[in-house]
Amino acid sequence: MSETIYGFIGLGNMGGPMAKRLLDAGNVLHVTDSDPAVMRRLVEHGAVAHDSAQGVGNAADVVFLSLPDGKVVERVLSGEQGLAWANRAKCVVDLSTIGPAAAQRAFDILAEQGIEYVDAPISGGPTGAERGTLAVMVACAPARYEALRQVLGHFGKPFYLGSEAGQAQVMKLANNLLSATAVAITSEAMALGVKAGLDPSVMIDVINAGSGRNSATMEKFPKAVLTGTFNVGFAVRLAHKDVRLCLEEAERHGVPMVVGSSVREMLVMTTAICGQDADYTDVARVVEDWAGVKVRAKS
Repeated sequence: MSETIYGFIGLGNMGGPMAKRLLDAGNVLHVTDSDPAVMRRLVEHGAVAHDSAQGVGNAADVVFLSLPDGKVVERVLSGEQGLAWANRAKCVVDLSTIGPAAAQRAFDILAEQGIEYVDAPISGGPTGAERGTLAVMVACAPARYEALRQVLGHFGKPFYLGSEAGQAQVMKLANNLLSATAVAITSEAMALGVKAGLDPSVMIDVINAGSGRNSATMEKFPKAVLTGTFNVGFAVRLAHKDVRLCLEEAERHGVPMVVGSSVREMLVMTTAICGQDADYTDVARVVEDWAGVKVRAKS
C-alpha cells in the first residue's frame, strides 16, 4: 500500500474503472463527481466522497482528473471551490484529452499556486480502463514521471513523451485521429462488401487476416456493429472534439490533414443525425443508411 494519498475527479466510463483499480491496489482514495450515483459506487468500494474538487485536494497529495474537455478541466481547477485552491495537493495528473493549448493553460493555473501539472492522456477505452491495459501518455518533469510510474502502472503502460505540458496531448490526438479514421473507412468498406452480397462476418475475418486490419475491424465492428449494439462507450461528440483539436494542432504546425478533415465531417454528420449522446461507432449506422444495407452478423 502506498503512503501517498490519492484523489480522483471524474468517475465516468474511464475514470470510474481507473479509480476502482487504485482502490483494489490498497490505496486510500478521495473522489468527487457531478453524478452522485457514480460516487456512491466508489464509496461502496472504499472511497471517501467529497462535494468539491477543493475538498478532494484538501485531503489528497496527488489528484487524478478524468474529464470530458478543456473547459471542464479549467472549471474544476480554477472555479469556485476549485482544485487550485486546495491546501494539500501538490500534483495534479490530468488523464483527460483536452489538447495542447488547454494543457498549457492548466499548467499555468496550477503553477501559480505551486501545484505541479502532469499531462497524461490515456487510450484503450473502458475495457482497457477496467483491465488496466491502457496506454498512458505522460509529459512532465522526468523526476515526477519516475515518482508516478508505479501508480500509473495500475492503469496500464506509461510512455514518457517529454517535459512540456501538451506534448502528451499531441500524441493522444494523433492516436485518436487514427482510431476515428479506422471506424469511418471500415464503415465504408464493409457497406460496400455487404451491398455486393458478401457476408460481413467473413469480411471481418478476411480483413483481420490480411493487410487491412485495424482497431475497428479487430474490436469495434465485431463488438458493436455486427451485433447492432453500436456501443463501445465513446461518444461521437468526444471523437469529434478530439479530431477537431488534432486538426487545429496540425494547422498550427503547417501539416496538411486532407483525410483527417473528411473524418471530421463524417463525425459532424453523425452527431447531427444520431444526436449528441450517440456512440462513435454510429458512424457505421450513418453509412449503412446511405448505402441501404445492414452490416450484421448472420444468425
